[in-house]
Amino acid sequence: MNFAPAVLFVYNRIGHVQHLLESLKRNREAAGTDLFIFSDGPKPGSEEKVEALRKYIMGVEGFRSVTVFNRETNFGLAENIINGLNQLFATYDRLIILEDDLILSPHFLNFMNDALELYAGDERVGSVHGYIYPVKEKLPETFFIRGADCWGWATWKRAWKFFEADGKKLLNEISDSGLKSAFDYNGAYSYSNMLRKQIEGKNNSWAVRWHASLFLRNMLTLYPGVSFVNNQGADASGTHVKKTSVFETPFVKSYSGITRIPLEESKEGREAIRKFFLSIHKNPLKRIFSR
Repeated sequence: MNFAPAVLFVYNRIGHVQHLLESLKRNREAAGTDLFIFSDGPKPGSEEKVEALRKYIMGVEGFRSVTVFNRETNFGLAENIINGLNQLFATYDRLIILEDDLILSPHFLNFMNDALELYAGDERVGSVHGYIYPVKEKLPETFFIRGADCWGWATWKRAWKFFEADGKKLLNEISDSGLKSAFDYNGAYSYSNMLRKQIEGKNNSWAVRWHASLFLRNMLTLYPGVSFVNNQGADASGTHVKKTSVFETPFVKSYSGITRIPLEESKEGREAIRKFFLSIHKNPLKRIFSR
């Protein structure tokens, strides 16, 4: 199998990047994987941290190749990701996308590449996700949820072409189609409010626009029943997530491949995630997510 390239977006958190890359290199597929790193330019006052991170990533080894793109100006997370993916999808038909706040299972690349290959020809499948929330229910080995997600994911050029950057257009379509309740997990998580804040300039979330883009097309994301990803960024060091431990989840212990499942949203998977969102409503999500 030809492994999909991995794309990493970084800014100024050198410790997070080191931990992520150490975990990524523990994947046996890393040595055959091309790694692309987009380093965002500094904001005033962050020049030293950005320069230190860039010095580190220029020495990264353990992959088939490492290509670094240093932004001359500060794009911001959303534009860095959108621009970077548009650039690479001009050449590649599938990509694995990472941010610096993730820790990966040694089986992560195996799972992602298997899923990308298995569902490559299924137009309704828009994405693969490596993380699953720490739900209480036992989930299937893999399952589909309508829309998209953003903590260790992969997609194909055929699906990324549907990304819509205009949040207002997306929100209007969701409202006009009567999909707001479904989009918001029946009130458990207000994605529509997050999208509204993006329109108002109160956040710059690319992820909610990606989720909405696929949701409106009734496209699916494949999730694992046990996580291949954990998030180390819920430590108040980043832009979007405040300090919390509610997203910590057990890693998958072993992996021996996946089998095809019907192309339909999992009712049990969606309900488990909805209940998880409701469980942290005791500390409302707006206190956890600053975006």
